[in-house]
Amino acid sequence: MEPPRVLVLEAAPGELLARELERLLDHGLSITLNLRRVVDPVGTRAAWAGRMRFTDFDAFDESALIAETVRDGIGHHAIKSRAGVPLRAAFLAAATDPALTHRLRVIGRAGAGTDHVDLTAAARHGVTVTHTPGSNANAVAEFALAQLLALTRDLPAHNAAAHRGRWSTPPAPAAELSDLTLGILGLGRIGRALATRAAALGMRVQSYTRRPTESPIPTTSSLHALLATSDVVSVHLPLTHGTRGLIGRTELASMRPGSILLNTARGGIVDEQALADALTTPTHPLAAAAVDTFEHEHARFASPLFGLPNALLTPHIAGMTGSAMTTAALRCADHIAALLTGRPDAVPVATP
Repeated sequence: MEPPRVLVLEAAPGELLARELERLLDHGLSITLNLRRVVDPVGTRAAWAGRMRFTDFDAFDESALIAETVRDGIGHHAIKSRAGVPLRAAFLAAATDPALTHRLRVIGRAGAGTDHVDLTAAARHGVTVTHTPGSNANAVAEFALAQLLALTRDLPAHNAAAHRGRWSTPPAPAAELSDLTLGILGLGRIGRALATRAAALGMRVQSYTRRPTESPIPTTSSLHALLATSDVVSVHLPLTHGTRGLIGRTELASMRPGSILLNTARGGIVDEQALADALTTPTHPLAAAAVDTFEHEHARFASPLFGLPNALLTPHIAGMTGSAMTTAALRCADHIAALLTGRPDAVPVATP
């Protein structure tokens, strides 16, 4: 019997590439590796020749993605992604066409979020979507803490001034962390990890979650209450129909004067235009924001936040530590193999 076929859209980076590929091969899977985002495609092809197939295409181009997935009418049993290639209804319909020799059965994401997949369409076509929740919790929590420290001490502005040869001093003394209240929106693995770290540094921590959970962290009665009583608000929610646009003009206007907003979750949760308008309005209570996730990313990267001195922008790198990416890559390989071989127990699955 032919082994299950897996199309790796985006391989793990650097030295982790070999570990991920070996893990997939050890499970007896037949691999097709997309070389488009591999740093050394020539060397990679030479090193793995005879052990897998190779292709090279832009996975963010849906027509190219569909064409490669169904090439020669053969198809693939599973797709593995990392950077969040959109896998929408048209792709899912094509990849599960009954005319294919092998219909898509599994989508594996080396990461926590699955908003890049049309989960309703996946369920309709019988495709199971697995991911690796918690694999990057510590990494993202540390990054959010770094954002917090950078903005509460205005490090970006001082750095920019120093590079221009200007000796700048703060117009007023900065607050210490023990003087500040951190509001955490969403109390999942990342939110709890951030709460532990912030509390250890002396911050008062509070949270708001729409799903009541047993936690020693004080919770507010509403999102408005969290925004109005926190000096720093950090967003840690999945992007869903219910959270898209959750923080808009009204919510931003309710924040405490001089407050800071951090978003390492998903760009669609915060209205970027409303955020940009707030940051360019001198009388607005919001003083600064740090954003690691955007509505439009990768080749479509664009934002009204570009150029704003009080907006600290980074390219969705919060979870990119060696430990987090290794855990995500290897767990994803294990999950894909388990689902393809009929061993679904304990494999996390995303549902609509």
